[in-house]
Amino acid sequence: MLQTIRDRAQGWIAWAIVILISIPFALWGIQSYLGVGAEPVVATVNGTDITERQFNDNYRGVMARLREQLGSAYRPELFKEKATRAQVLENMIRDNLVAQTSQDLGLRASDPEIRAAIMTNPAFQKDGTFDNATYERMLQLQGMSPLQYEDSLRQSIVGSQLPRTVVATEILTEKELEEAVRLERQKRRLSYVRVPRSAFSSDEPVSDQEISGYYESHRSQFRTPERVKVRYLVLDADSVASKEIPGDEELRGLYEAGKDRFTQPERRHVRHILIALDPKADETAQNAAKEKITQIRKRIDGGEELTSLAKELSEDPGSAGQGGDLGTFEQGVMDPAFDKAAFSLEVGQVSEPVRSPFGYHLIEVTEIEPKVTKPFEKAKDRLITELQKRDSESRYYDELERLANLSYETSDSLEPVAEALGLKIQTSDWIDRAGGGTGVLAGPKVVAAAFSDEVLEEGINSDVIEPRPNGLEAVVLRVVEHEEPATKPLNEVRDRIVGILRDKRAADAATAKAAELSQAVGAGGDLATVSSGYEVEEPGLITRDAAQVPGQIRDYAFGLARPAKGKASYGSLPLSDGDAAAVVVSEVMDGSLKDLDEATRVQMSKGLAQGIGRSYYEDFLTDLESRAHIERNPLAEGETADD
Repeated sequence: MLQTIRDRAQGWIAWAIVILISIPFALWGIQSYLGVGAEPVVATVNGTDITERQFNDNYRGVMARLREQLGSAYRPELFKEKATRAQVLENMIRDNLVAQTSQDLGLRASDPEIRAAIMTNPAFQKDGTFDNATYERMLQLQGMSPLQYEDSLRQSIVGSQLPRTVVATEILTEKELEEAVRLERQKRRLSYVRVPRSAFSSDEPVSDQEISGYYESHRSQFRTPERVKVRYLVLDADSVASKEIPGDEELRGLYEAGKDRFTQPERRHVRHILIALDPKADETAQNAAKEKITQIRKRIDGGEELTSLAKELSEDPGSAGQGGDLGTFEQGVMDPAFDKAAFSLEVGQVSEPVRSPFGYHLIEVTEIEPKVTKPFEKAKDRLITELQKRDSESRYYDELERLANLSYETSDSLEPVAEALGLKIQTSDWIDRAGGGTGVLAGPKVVAAAFSDEVLEEGINSDVIEPRPNGLEAVVLRVVEHEEPATKPLNEVRDRIVGILRDKRAADAATAKAAELSQAVGAGGDLATVSSGYEVEEPGLITRDAAQVPGQIRDYAFGLARPAKGKASYGSLPLSDGDAAAVVVSEVMDGSLKDLDEATRVQMSKGLAQGIGRSYYEDFLTDLESRAHIERNPLAEGETADD
């Protein structure tokens, strides 16, 4: 048959077919083959794409920082995934706008700025000074190379220049400061009476009509959420880890193969003096810098200490304050010329002037740590841990594949899966769409799977869910009980409604009584006289942040009109706990610039100017967004292809 097709596929008809097939291949097939345009885009900002990978990396970074900042208080259910993703995307769009505007304005971060930021970062320091080993270890933990980190740092510094520039343009006038101090430092003399709700509590019957009326108008208040109970399996690296200890032969092989990991190369503790010089400086500037460093070298030859001269004369902002201390580092870290000089000196010896892209240096080695290789016996425990971890991860991924296959093949039950993998089937308590599960069931991905159409409606096993990125933990679940959302019957919530209505009656009565007391003051009465039976509180002159007065009462008092001379301002308000209060303000004393010492005045002026400047910056960003061409892909609005 194939031969017949070949014999007949001749002439112009066959060629036409070939051409028709070739056109779509040329337009789409090659592009797909090469991977061009394969990565989804979640947003485009003035022609610059934000890819789904960038978005997901950023989102994971935000959640990781939240976990680190909140510690044990972190609960994933507190963060609605859709809302958090949307906020992350908006932040990335703004960051792109800022980066583009900074680029257009010619804002840059110089190499000395980058170096100073790295050297002064406490995370990279040991005993108060920069330590290269710490620097490299910290980057390794973040999965970054020094080049990647420096590029990220450069973008961060450039990104911070624009808001600083805008905020710094605001200058606060004397009149603005005076008005701000008048209001912010204002004091008010008040007195108040708190009318407790409990004073009006009553067991007076509540009519059936009131109960049913409240029930009908507040049905959503008594609605139970949709909820499920699930049976589930958990697979993790610990459950499949081998307890067998690797033999010495295997461990020694691993040790010899990776001996460099256990070798600390020679390291030197160095300090220096820098006379900065632009790489493009002309000959006159070069000669001046060289003469300056030469004169400093002569002073050292004359007996002066490099440390004290560095504090006085070094132009390296990152190390001058520490006497030129650059910390301890190994060969290959610094600029080649600097590196070569530093590793050719003896302890205590000061180099001749050394030229680098940063300028001229004088270098002194204060300590040499010789190359040291950790012996096998001291590295053995680490090797055992590494091998066991590697083995458990390998076993985990093998079992993960089996878990996925078995749970799919026997989608109507977990029993065969549990038996084949030696896992225990567990049963949850009730879980609703807002969460409510504990442990692995608390994650949003698990909740989403439990309420997915396939699991909930079709009654099959879920896909394998990994609740945490790179967590080496997986879950498969199936729903065993399901309750639709429903309004509780009236007879079930009747007593609760009676309590609500009685509390409302008491609160309304307390509010009415407070209003009555306030009106009596307005008619010319004295608060202490008209409030017989209630305790009058008289805190005196208070500020806007006075802690001795309940916040609601304090804020209300500062919202009352300024009283006329010899008069008082008054009013009443319900409080959030059901009580009420009658409030009287008898005096207002404005704040004055004369009351501020110079330090407070400067600090306040600076803070107000920065606040106004930040407001201007937000307006500036809003304007940038309004004029930018921004396209948002709905894919980022809560779900991504990964989900």
